[in-house]
Amino acid sequence: MKIYDVEGFPNPARIRIALAEKGASDKVEFIPVDVMGGEHRTPEFKAKNPDAVVPCLELEDGSHIAQCNAITEYIDATFDGPSLTGVTAKERAHISMMNLRAENGLLNAVGTYFHHATPGLGPDLETYQCAEWGNKQREVAESTMAYLDSVLAENEYLAGETFSMADITAFAGLAFADFAKVEIPESLGNLKAWRARIAARPSIAA
Repeated sequence: MKIYDVEGFPNPARIRIALAEKGASDKVEFIPVDVMGGEHRTPEFKAKNPDAVVPCLELEDGSHIAQCNAITEYIDATFDGPSLTGVTAKERAHISMMNLRAENGLLNAVGTYFHHATPGLGPDLETYQCAEWGNKQREVAESTMAYLDSVLAENEYLAGETFSMADITAFAGLAFADFAKVEIPESLGNLKAWRARIAARPSIAA
């Protein structure tokens, strides 16, 4: 198995955390992609992942799986260890719901703000920008932070009492928010405390 990614980018970080949680980081080969040089937009890379983004998983049979949620599902089903995606139908549905809320409302919203309302990755890569849309998505991200804080007032983790891929996605989203200078409001104490607990997990702290 190979993972095409960029170390330190938010979506690749989600997959690296998932692998570490399953004790499988040494079971894959990481292939760096020169995103700043536009390698992800070359015909060769797009033949692997037409979305032209990282990460992308390459299996031993030469097939490819893109999209973080799909890759995480594959990792969770392939390797031993506590499930990141749920066991029962209700668990799986609840984790999927919370993961999508964290992904769409926080991680992707911060990404849209970064790519549209700031210089982003520079003019060579940011070939289209709409600042109004970007700033609106910043508001979405801040609203989602408040929502997640309310969830964490009643739960240890975002999908209940068990760590899941929803926590991984939200943690990566907050890391991206730091980079984009979208701060967690001081009033969101539950979210701040949760983040500190997650940051101390071996899969992240190491």
